[in-house]
Parts: sequence; C-alpha cells; structure tokens
Amino acid sequence: MRKVKVSAFSVSLDGYGAGPHQDNENPLGVRGFELHAWFMKTAAFHKMHHLVEGSEGVDNDFAARSFENVGAWILGRNMFGPIRGPWADDSWKGWWGEEPPYHVPVFVLTHHARPPLAMKGNTTFYFVTEGADAALRLAKEAAGDWDVRIGGGVATVRQYLTAGQIDEVHLAFSPVLLGEGENLFAGLNLPKLGFHPVQTTAGEGATHVILKRD
Repeated sequence: MRKVKVSAFSVSLDGYGAGPHQDNENPLGVRGFELHAWFMKTAAFHKMHHLVEGSEGVDNDFAARSFENVGAWILGRNMFGPIRGPWADDSWKGWWGEEPPYHVPVFVLTHHARPPLAMKGNTTFYFVTEGADAALRLAKEAAGDWDVRIGGGVATVRQYLTAGQIDEVHLAFSPVLLGEGENLFAGLNLPKLGFHPVQTTAGEGATHVILKRD
C-alpha cells in the first residue's frame, strides 16, 4: 500500500535535525553535516554521487532502503537552497549539481512562484505556492502506486506530522549533541499523533528507529 514516509532522517541525540544559521557555507546549518556522517560513508551515498567504494553494513542497508519504492518527494524551500524571499532569477538549481539524487518529481514548498526545473537524471523540481496540502496532493498524483517521501527540512516534517499525514518515520539517531538548531520533537506529542516504535537497530554510525502510525 502506498505510504507517505520520512526516511533516513538524521537527528542528534538531543533532537535536532539541523544546525543553526543555514547559508551557502552551511546548507544543513552549523555542524549539520555531523548528523549525516553515517550516511555519507555508505555505499548507497557513494553510488548516488558517482563516487567509488563506500561502506556496506547496517547503515548502508537502511540508506539504500530509504530510496526504494519512492515515486515523488516533498521538500521545504530551505532544503532546496539558502535563498530567501522572491527568486531573483532561475540561476539557483539546488545543492546537488546538474544531476540531483532524486530521479523522480520533487515538489518544493515556497511562497514564491517559479517555473518547473528539469534536471539530468529524470528529476524535475516543481515549486508549489498553494501550501502543504496541495504539494501532497500533487506528489501523490505523480507517485501513483509508489510512496511519497517527505525529505525535510525539520519544519516541513513537523508540518506533515502535526497534520496526521505521515504514515511511517525512519529516524537515524547520530551520536552527536548539537545543543541548538531546529528541534524535530519540540512541542510534539508523538503518541497522541498515533506513532509507536516498531523497530530499533544499531548501525555502524547511527541507531535506526522506525515509527509507524496507528
């Protein structure tokens, strides 16, 4: 059955999914890359970015699985880039170069309209100004029988969680304390939202926890 899911979402031990002060130099916020050290070592990550080797094992299994059966993605504006306000032009094409790692339609939440952006590898970014519900509807239509993956950032995941629109969450807890940034759990009551843990697995660089909604 088709699901709306969050997969391989890295979180610090104190609950932060991104560091503070995102900008061109710090796309995931200050120290944000530390959260993803487990992922960036995997063979799945290396293959995605046309690099050699990469580690096998538990972390790699979870990383590879996170891309399976995904027919569309949803990203917040900050995940697409550091630019704020109206688009000055169409020159910014994301953090990922000419061939982003998605290979399916990606719907970007924004308040400012922009034409669709087709990239190499079958990724097209669609900029949705009508809100989160509209983006989810479009993503489901594009995905067909496949899953929709909510890619982040933190505010976008929280928005869909509180709306009761996410079926499954895979969190990768990294052995890092950030102390500040964007906290995934602040003010959320996950049991009241219907979530319960169904799997906890220790990987080489992160502990993987799967939550499902009743």
